[in-house]
Amino acid sequence: MSHEASIPYALLTPDVILDAIESRGFVCSGSFLALNSYENRVYQIGLEEAEPMIAKFYRPARWTEATILEEHQFAHELAALEIPVVAPWRDQSGQSLFMHHDFRFALFKRQGGRALELDSLEHLAWMGRFIGRLHAVGAVKDFQHRPTLNVDTYGHKALALLKASELIPAHLRAGYFATANALLKKIQQCFAQVTPLQVIRLHGDTHAGNVLWRDTGPHMVDLDDCLMGPAIQDMWMLLSGDDEQMTIQLNAILKGYREFHDFNRCELNLIEALRSLRMLHYSAWLAKRWDDPAFPLSFPWFNTTVYWQEQWVNLQEQCVLLDQVLSQY
Repeated sequence: MSHEASIPYALLTPDVILDAIESRGFVCSGSFLALNSYENRVYQIGLEEAEPMIAKFYRPARWTEATILEEHQFAHELAALEIPVVAPWRDQSGQSLFMHHDFRFALFKRQGGRALELDSLEHLAWMGRFIGRLHAVGAVKDFQHRPTLNVDTYGHKALALLKASELIPAHLRAGYFATANALLKKIQQCFAQVTPLQVIRLHGDTHAGNVLWRDTGPHMVDLDDCLMGPAIQDMWMLLSGDDEQMTIQLNAILKGYREFHDFNRCELNLIEALRSLRMLHYSAWLAKRWDDPAFPLSFPWFNTTVYWQEQWVNLQEQCVLLDQVLSQY
């Protein structure tokens, strides 16, 4: 295999993209626009005498067919109950996941919108209702193939990947990993204090960039990171500002959320633990994808001493915050 062929998406040329769409019975106009996506490749595809569609080509070897189909099934389950997510297109046989030139792909209706206004309590309450409805469905049954967000999957595995990558400068490695290991112990203690800890099907990555807003309210266009986890995971990333501001925002979200689903307030003590896991997981994700040529171009600051110094300081700060959380028990 050539070096070019070994690179993810190296063989995903414009001709292959358009051929893939036409293999599903559509007639392409020849136009396509690459959309912002690092993990997968996503394009807006122009069609003859029809509205454009969105084509998502899954990163090779990231997910199994079973995990992708479980994502699709969850999206259709939500859409059937008029919960605003954009579910993948199905052909006449009910198939939603397709293969072309060794690339798995799915097609979606194009759905526009504007950015979520995080400083709007009305928007946040609306988001709370949306997430509450999503979680009411998510709690009905478990994923069988998707991952679970916990200290092992987002913490220990992330740290093991970082140790193996050797991207952290040699003079920072001992301090960084000592702090990270101490942090993981505190995170584990935080999780242990939430009893019983219920894990349900989640969107998993509900930050403002993944929400599109229309006059009819918020909607999600992708469930690529859906997984099992605590309900608060789908809320804390919507919070910003100082403690007082975040408390006001969280109250607005929970007011809407409780209209459709119960919430265990003990999970509020997981916010800083989940933030810490996201920091480790994000660094590990970048390290795992560093051989993909798109990543050094898009994240040139990642492979620098400054980045890792800042990350080490951030982990130290999270240790202090988690000590404060644990002292409340």
